[in-house]
Amino acid sequence: MASGVRPRVKVPSSASAGEAVTIKTLISHQMESGQRKDSDGNTIPRSIINRFHVTFNDETVLDVKMEPAISTNPYFEFEAKVPESGTFQFTWYDDDGSVYEDSAEITVG
Repeated sequence: MASGVRPRVKVPSSASAGEAVTIKTLISHQMESGQRKDSDGNTIPRSIINRFHVTFNDETVLDVKMEPAISTNPYFEFEAKVPESGTFQFTWYDDDGSVYEDSAEITVG
């Protein structure tokens, strides 16, 4: 696992049935494209989060493939309808095989 990689999510704790809620995510990651060179002229190897997947109660909400042009510390903000109480599961996949996960509960009332 790359050092310093840390996912953060912000999900409302409650919502009305069928309401669209705003979800915000950020993962701290250098997102090295593989195009730059270090001070000795050597190519810095590519190291990016290449996929971001979100589910709600095991149903896919968002599935994003990322390319080297994505910025450092990728941030996503999106809306999702919540028909019932449940769990959002967030998963980031790194080029080095690391997988970073976070989750958040929401109560529908």
